[in-house]
Amino acid sequence: MTISLENEHLRLTFAAKGAELQYVTGVDSGTEYLWSGDANFWGKFSPVLFPIIGALKNNSYKFEGEIYELPRHGFARDMDFKYEKISAHEIVFTLNANHQTLKNYPFEFKLCLRYQLNKTNICCTYEVSNTGTKDLFFSIGGHPAFAAPLNNQGIYTDYYLQFNKDEELTYHHIVDNLVTEETSTIQLNEGKLFLKHDLFYQDALVFKNLKSDWISLMNTKNYNGLDFHFKDFPYFGIWAAKDADFICLEPWCGIADGVNHNQQLEDKEGMIKLAANEEWKRKWSVTFF
Repeated sequence: MTISLENEHLRLTFAAKGAELQYVTGVDSGTEYLWSGDANFWGKFSPVLFPIIGALKNNSYKFEGEIYELPRHGFARDMDFKYEKISAHEIVFTLNANHQTLKNYPFEFKLCLRYQLNKTNICCTYEVSNTGTKDLFFSIGGHPAFAAPLNNQGIYTDYYLQFNKDEELTYHHIVDNLVTEETSTIQLNEGKLFLKHDLFYQDALVFKNLKSDWISLMNTKNYNGLDFHFKDFPYFGIWAAKDADFICLEPWCGIADGVNHNQQLEDKEGMIKLAANEEWKRKWSVTFF
């Protein structure tokens, strides 16, 4: 069964597995704005990262004297969500803690992904509720992969990211999937970062102090592109699989373990602590043109 939202501008198609947005299609143009999901490079489209972002040191963490294992980026992206279509332009996907999640993540929670379509804009809201009796520790983030080039117009290096507040980008290096203190800096040209495949040969560019809260994907061949808004996400990643024609813009509330992390969940950088019966929300949005 196809799960979709549509208006006169865009058609959105989702999968219940991972509550994943998989296609963003221009109704008139037929433009596919998301990556194709070619498994030869990377077989996903826009996964949600929960309850951790990136990798754990030794793929495990410690909590209340026990050791638990979680895969990179957590488990939510591989689980089936229930969904409710609120209207022709809004849908909510829900995942609750269950016996499967409790084995490796000893917390009661309710996770909702709310997608809203308004003209040429998509808004994705993360809603996390602590349904247990103790503090909930979690991270959450997005991983949407946008096609570059769009409609086979031009080549990868014709495309660039326009940052609204940065003149240079200082990113942390990744070693064995863990974040190091080693950094490099890229000087931007009037806020522009032109895409090159070798930018990502050493893994993602991971930012802890990005000033921008709005990045546009644009190109030198036509006016097609998008504006990506991500206010109040303290961390950000930019990534593409090796030689693949896409760019991931990843707003994160959380980050992969550092190389020197003690593996205690409460001490993990970027973890959100949510008290019993409390709720937490954060959203990102994209406008396509």
